[in-house]
Amino acid sequence: MATNRMVPLPGSKRAPAMDARRVGAVDESDPIDITLVLRRRAEIPDDLIEGSATISRQELAERYGADPADIDLVRRAVQEHGLHLIEADPATRRVKVRGTLSQLRNLADPESLDLVESRDPATGRMVEHRHREGELRIPADWQNVVVAVLGMDDRPQARPHIHRLKPAAAHRSYTPVELGKIYRFPPNTDGSGQTLAILELGGGFTQADLDTYFSGLGISPTPSVTAVGVDGGSNSPEGDPNGPDGEVLLDIEVAGALAPRARQVVYFAPNTDQGFADALSAAVHATPTPTAVSISWGLNEERWTMQGRAVFDDALADAAALGVTVCVAAGDNGSSDGESDGLPHTDYPAASPRTLACGGTRLDADPATGKITSERVWNNGPRSASGGGVSKFYKQPPWQADVGVPNGSHPSPLRGVPDVAADADPGTGYKVLIDGQSTVIGGTSAVAPLWAALACRLSEALGRPLGLLQPLLYDGATAGTSPAGFRDITQGDIGAFKAGPGWDACTGLGVPDGTELLARLQA
Repeated sequence: MATNRMVPLPGSKRAPAMDARRVGAVDESDPIDITLVLRRRAEIPDDLIEGSATISRQELAERYGADPADIDLVRRAVQEHGLHLIEADPATRRVKVRGTLSQLRNLADPESLDLVESRDPATGRMVEHRHREGELRIPADWQNVVVAVLGMDDRPQARPHIHRLKPAAAHRSYTPVELGKIYRFPPNTDGSGQTLAILELGGGFTQADLDTYFSGLGISPTPSVTAVGVDGGSNSPEGDPNGPDGEVLLDIEVAGALAPRARQVVYFAPNTDQGFADALSAAVHATPTPTAVSISWGLNEERWTMQGRAVFDDALADAAALGVTVCVAAGDNGSSDGESDGLPHTDYPAASPRTLACGGTRLDADPATGKITSERVWNNGPRSASGGGVSKFYKQPPWQADVGVPNGSHPSPLRGVPDVAADADPGTGYKVLIDGQSTVIGGTSAVAPLWAALACRLSEALGRPLGLLQPLLYDGATAGTSPAGFRDITQGDIGAFKAGPGWDACTGLGVPDGTELLARLQA
């Protein structure tokens, strides 16, 4: 049990899960895997995160990874208490440890820990899981060395931002290839030489589905897709077109159709804050370093712990320093982000300034010619609309200073979401194949892989990684005007926010004109 040598871990305070109902106590002999995240040797400079320069993974580990002395400190404590050290990685600053709850209390003692049932935001069903409230306490000599402990609480952390087409909503649908034509993806590019990583927190895919889908689009050979398991996650297709496989196959098929020669690596992890953050870190630090990461999962930023967001943000900083562009769905529930309190909320990780937050539109265009009739904000009601708004936690990044982000009554400028957009309305959605069934799917889930594929093609044409794209994309943007490379979306709303000229909290800077954007980046 804990002793007076234990001190509170800043940022670890956890609020109750929604609709949580206690089931019983956690058995002290139950084995649990936790992730300890250690401090950096030095903070990554802003100009390395925000600028065009990149470093190698080895350089990142040596300059900004964990100090070997800190790892040794943790290793000794792990051994002293009879725990199993699974992994210690200086580059990602992660030490993974397995032990019984009784043993782990010597390293990370929760204020309260129970078994509960709560509502899974991904499925809407009640699920049983470990659930802690309040702070964690860690050994006093770990203070300022261990900055986060993840894994004690394994509640579901995120939901996929996917919307399936209702028959009555059918209007027009597109293959991703047709959308590449409509959004004028750069010609003579196909993602060759690039790696595109995708994060998934459930479901899976079969090679048969991929072969059938891509051959139907005339894409041969089938794009390379490899599955990687993180924290016990795996490629586990359920065979249900209406289940979690839909998110996985939507992401792979959109990315593969728009960047068919890019190598895809799909990271499967449990739907917990630990699994989500570890999957991002694994993807960012992989060899070869990916050009882009696509994330179609998220949840209201207020439902994350401070340490959870901090760990995720640190992995995003690693991504930027390594030259990785991280594209994230902005949410599918309008300005409320699915909350019922009547207030606006932004989705995380899209709320982080270190992600390219992707909003959604309703697109009416001719697939054959690429001619656009109209495009407006996607909003079919509060539970089927693009996410967006203003973060409650993140200060405004410098590239948004002049674009007119609304600040309300807050004393300092805050981060506006999204940055960019593309088609997301299921009524004008994406033609995909899910578990052998042809269907149409929408949601900002589709926009993240679309932009990740565009990043791969831009990087291929430029011959260099793009990293954090926003400073480049916002360059020259002012309130009421969008820069070259974007088609401004000025009609529609997401509830609390309306579209207008220039950046807005519905579709950001607008939808891409890939060819014009490449010309601008080449200038």
